[in-house]
Amino acid sequence: MELFHRYLNLAVDGGASDVHIKIGVPLVFRINRKLVNIEGPVPTAEWVDNVVEHIVPKHAKARMDTDHEADFSYYLPGVGRFRTNCYQQRGEYCLAMRYVKTQVPGFEELGLLEVLRKFAETPRGIVLLSGTTGSGKSTTLAAMIEHINATQRRHIITMEDPIEYVFEDNQCIIEQREVGLDTASFHTALRNVLRQDPDVIMIGEMRDAISFQAAMSAADTGHLVLSTLHTTNASQSITRILDFFKADDREQVRRQLAGTLLAVVCQRMTIMTTGQVTPALEILINTPVVHKMLEENRLDKLSAAIETGTEDGMQSFNQALYSLVMAGKITKEEALNKATNPQALEMNFKGIFLDEGRRILG
Repeated sequence: MELFHRYLNLAVDGGASDVHIKIGVPLVFRINRKLVNIEGPVPTAEWVDNVVEHIVPKHAKARMDTDHEADFSYYLPGVGRFRTNCYQQRGEYCLAMRYVKTQVPGFEELGLLEVLRKFAETPRGIVLLSGTTGSGKSTTLAAMIEHINATQRRHIITMEDPIEYVFEDNQCIIEQREVGLDTASFHTALRNVLRQDPDVIMIGEMRDAISFQAAMSAADTGHLVLSTLHTTNASQSITRILDFFKADDREQVRRQLAGTLLAVVCQRMTIMTTGQVTPALEILINTPVVHKMLEENRLDKLSAAIETGTEDGMQSFNQALYSLVMAGKITKEEALNKATNPQALEMNFKGIFLDEGRRILG
């Protein structure tokens, strides 16, 4: 275990976000989103089996026996916490470990917009953080929780699988419940959470109709609900939510969503000119225009509403990327690489702005 702990320490000191361990090949760190081989002894089956035996907690071992994979947190004193997934390939164990910073980064450090602070201060509604794996959703969510913790007197309950950032009570009372350790499942936790007198509910990930129906019910009764969703843009998130439900239920769900949704924030990580990363944010806010679109099932017009809603705090990915380039934070090449519509963004850089969104809405 001494060598394993040295590797984790090296990863943190080297600025790695992830550690990958596979039998028979060198260790790999992800640094600034690139995979880097690490010199050292190549992991053997015996060594990896010993690591797995020591780091998988009791509550996750049963899952390993049945599912051959499990999520859990591993904490190494003096180094930090790692969100860990242990799984098998070709009958052998592999480990993917993501370093979770002990100190929750602030809005300024993360490059988040002021409108996200307003979302965190809102008393009720659903705020969804969406994006692909590794886009920083969990970190943004943690920053919002920490902002509430520092500025408001509220009761926050989180449901996570596994717990990532560990919060200390400041102005708020915060209880963090880990699936498998503190509750049997997300469904069990969600079924009971309203009896625990929360003001803010954080659900680690929206996975199915049951979890989203519970979120809407909580928002409907005056709670702020924060969660994440795996989608590539903000407007697609609405379709993804409706896909959770049977076709016969979608009309009612869509109308209920129109009354409970506060905002969807979708993230894409971009590489800055300094070599660090910063998020480009697409923001959909449930303005009266968006509310009406949801009620009338005009979901195909949501992208246009985002594009034309800058005065309300909304922005598209292209608009976000254009702003990052104009601020000198990222290159034009990086922006075009991450753009939803590279051709339109290229025209923006040449000073050509087509009012396509207003034409579509009109």
